[in-house]
Amino acid sequence: MSDGEFDLIKSLRESLSLRRLDAARGLVRSIGDDAAVLRQSSKLDTVITTDLLVEGVDFKLTGDEATDASVIGRRAVAVSLSDIAAMGARPRWLLLSVGVPQKLWERGFARTLIFDAMEYAAGFGVVLIGGDISRTPEHIVVDSIVLGEVRRGRAVLRSGARAGDQIFVTGSLGGAAAGLRILEGSRVRQSKNLETAERGLVARQLQPTPRVELGALLGERRLATAMIDLSDGLSSDLAHLCRESRVGARVEAESLPLDSMLESAGIVADDALSLALDGGEDFELLFTVSERDARKLPKELDGVRVTRIGEVTRERGKVRLLRDGRARLLRPGGFEHFRRDDEAGAR
Repeated sequence: MSDGEFDLIKSLRESLSLRRLDAARGLVRSIGDDAAVLRQSSKLDTVITTDLLVEGVDFKLTGDEATDASVIGRRAVAVSLSDIAAMGARPRWLLLSVGVPQKLWERGFARTLIFDAMEYAAGFGVVLIGGDISRTPEHIVVDSIVLGEVRRGRAVLRSGARAGDQIFVTGSLGGAAAGLRILEGSRVRQSKNLETAERGLVARQLQPTPRVELGALLGERRLATAMIDLSDGLSSDLAHLCRESRVGARVEAESLPLDSMLESAGIVADDALSLALDGGEDFELLFTVSERDARKLPKELDGVRVTRIGEVTRERGKVRLLRDGRARLLRPGGFEHFRRDDEAGAR
């Protein structure tokens, strides 16, 4: 039986460590964070991330080619921008590679995708500097690479959390996962606001908003001790952060900022909590702050709120969920491309 993707990543890290490639000239941080960190100059470090979107796995076509191309292009960029934000850095440059079938190429699909992605990136001060274009037999494949900058030694890693640090998230949780459920046809019970709520939740899935300014602020002011973006789901991503920092965590269920549209869409409390914990693709920032610096955090920035959801503990590798006065072990339940068969039914 093949291992999951995170097992492969662990093996790669161990191999690189044995070869001492982490000590290569200019390499500050390699596999294990949202982006790699390279020493650029005496004042700046460069952060680099890459993300792959594959048709049928990461997105499905709706039949409206112009809309599909635009949404896919913007989403590809947003996902990578979120990784840069999670490093406390500012994104600067974009490389975009696109593979499309011949029939879509002839209809201008790739052109629309690339130009809309370029325009979207420009809104964050990011410039398209290159990439690649290829023909695929059937499905669309998009690879985005974003490079950013951060002051030397200021990149926020996943490994800096310490016991007693407070845990925060930006924005709201669960909306993107609910949007995916709607797109896949699993409808929730009817309510008078269902249609409006559905549109909003689907938009959360298709058009994530990377928290670029908040990420940069946390890095520049040296407020975050550790950080990760919520792509796989809070339960999984918090586990990643705890593993890298060699700590544990306690999360307060009542403090989680659930997307307000979940209730409007008729999603019951238990399902909403599950979506927030395990759904993923919210692309919010999950970060830790020392108790001393927590008071310095802005309550919101550009309309995006910041919410305390728990505390870092000394229980290495143990994440506990506190709900209704009771604590239970919170196991990683977020998305994994190659989840092993024996784990698939455990969610």
